[in-house]
Amino acid sequence: MARLVTNLTIYLCLLYSIISANENDDNVDQNVASKVVYKTPEISGFAYLVETFDDEEKFKKSWIISEAKKNSIDEDIAKYDGIWSIEEPKKHAQEGDLGLALKSKARHAAISTILSKPFYFNDRPLIVQYEVNFQDGQECGGAYLKLLTLDPEHQDLKKFHDKTPYTIMFGPDKCGNDHKLHFIFRHKNPLNGSIEEKHCKKPRERLEDFFKDKQFHLYTLIIQPDSSFEIKVDNKIVNSGSLLDDFTPPVNPPLEIEDPTDVQPEDWDDREKIPNLFAVKPDDWDEDAPAQIVDEDDIMPEGWLEDEQLMIPNPDAIKPEDWDVEMDGEWEPPEIPNPKCVDAPGCGPYKQKMKKNPRYKGKWSPPLINNPNYKGKWKPRLIHNPNYFNDENPFQMMPICAVGFELWSMSTDILFDNILITDSEEVAKKWTDDTFKVTLWGRILKATNYKPGWWALYFIYCAIPVTFYIWYLLKRVREWSIWRQIGIFTAEHPWMWGIYIIALGFPILLIMYCCCFASQDKYDLKDEDKQPLEANEQTVPKQEKTENLLSSTKTEENTEKVNENEEILESEENDKPAIGGDGPRRRKPNKE
Repeated sequence: MARLVTNLTIYLCLLYSIISANENDDNVDQNVASKVVYKTPEISGFAYLVETFDDEEKFKKSWIISEAKKNSIDEDIAKYDGIWSIEEPKKHAQEGDLGLALKSKARHAAISTILSKPFYFNDRPLIVQYEVNFQDGQECGGAYLKLLTLDPEHQDLKKFHDKTPYTIMFGPDKCGNDHKLHFIFRHKNPLNGSIEEKHCKKPRERLEDFFKDKQFHLYTLIIQPDSSFEIKVDNKIVNSGSLLDDFTPPVNPPLEIEDPTDVQPEDWDDREKIPNLFAVKPDDWDEDAPAQIVDEDDIMPEGWLEDEQLMIPNPDAIKPEDWDVEMDGEWEPPEIPNPKCVDAPGCGPYKQKMKKNPRYKGKWSPPLINNPNYKGKWKPRLIHNPNYFNDENPFQMMPICAVGFELWSMSTDILFDNILITDSEEVAKKWTDDTFKVTLWGRILKATNYKPGWWALYFIYCAIPVTFYIWYLLKRVREWSIWRQIGIFTAEHPWMWGIYIIALGFPILLIMYCCCFASQDKYDLKDEDKQPLEANEQTVPKQEKTENLLSSTKTEENTEKVNENEEILESEENDKPAIGGDGPRRRKPNKE
């Protein structure tokens, strides 16, 4: 008993230390949170686009909100009037960690920016990745990214709409129970120049949780020059394959097709079975025999009231005073169930039950035999496909000059962050390590309310009684009298129940307070007083830059299509600035 009292004393002392530490809760929050500082890192190599949305002024100068209208729909819903905003996440936010939020629902919204230089599909891979958080879940709508085609006729990004040519569309989409992760590329027919969309096969993994867990998820697309591809979610491969084999419709049409002018010959017999013309109906086959006959063995149950009717006139019914015989006819009281039939097996004339007729065979028909003239199922003959071509390298798609979101959603507050387009897997990996993985750890800290020490202390608090319990079991495995002594001691001293309740119940209250009801720190959601972004009025410099980019890259396009060797490509990359070209510099969030 002395040992028990000693252990209980130590246990209560530890409990008191936890209560005392709780008085300095705010200071602990600030000290721990101050160790998780959000800092925008530098890109480790060349990138066609890096966007963290941390610098709102630079964002307004580089991104353009569309003012276009959709064709062939009502004027009220044709305009792209969705609301965009730069803000922190609703949950687990860090100071300075901003993202692009789609604030409106049931509206068309489009926003875009040009790349630092066009991307040509030659001998370098394409890596596209960005983060999405459906902060209010997703009912119906998309969060996909469009990589816009280099096209002089569609260089004005203020006119960006659903018909603007794109080369690749990539990202999540959902409506109802249909969850998708799009990867669509537009393939140009080398024969006639027509464009056709190619849709990737469905991912192997389930996608439901990404739309409803209200957490950031990193979507990555990697396309290699050998036409292979990988799609990742949170750095986990969910889909992979080849541009040649895993898209619908396939890139290359069939070599042969059915002749549309071919017709089936009149003497072609495609009946595999025919009736036996020599078969004769048996003499005992009675086609007129009924399917069921009366069961003569069925007898009326005892107590059946044959003279009683199932329904009788209601004796309590009274003819209405306004009943007009000439207009309404002779009045008859309404019928009610016969009370005498309630307990009886039945009332009224008894009818014997029916049973299957053993002689019934139905209408006779001759049996089927193999058709001696059967020639098989007819198919049109195959001819050479006049539209056939063989594109052995579909990776060589139409070049990309801009990127944008063109969306419609029934949910609000879809948050985008950390967009990266590059041709180096090493750069993408380093960028992921500096952004998504770091912010993931920050979210884990936020999930513990920036109190990992509290959780460790609580674990120790819970482990002490469990440890002593196991120790007692091992030491006194044969001496179960300790429990009887505790029971006797408790019966003699009822106040022990209060100690039990405090010792067992307080941890639950403590963890609820620490994890759920502790005062919010300074990194919680700011007041929703931010003004939505308006259409960028400073579009003249942007427009001139786009025109210069298109004109200056014509020569570069022809040059890059020639067989460039590795050394020239590497020397060009070494001369590139950290973010590329004369485009706006993008910075990325980092936690130290």
